[in-house]
Amino acid sequence: MGAGNPMTNAIAFTLALFIVLLFVVDAVFLGGHMPLFLGRQFSDLIEFLSFWR
Repeated sequence: MGAGNPMTNAIAFTLALFIVLLFVVDAVFLGGHMPLFLGRQFSDLIEFLSFWR
């Protein structure tokens, strides 16, 4: 893995803005259940990975 293309401030800001917009759209239009869903999925992933430790 080389240093290839580093993440610039503009790329980081764009990604952060995109993630925030996803949460805002979820809260306004879809009922706001995405954070809970993602938290549960992340918890399941951690449990799955701890099994393979």
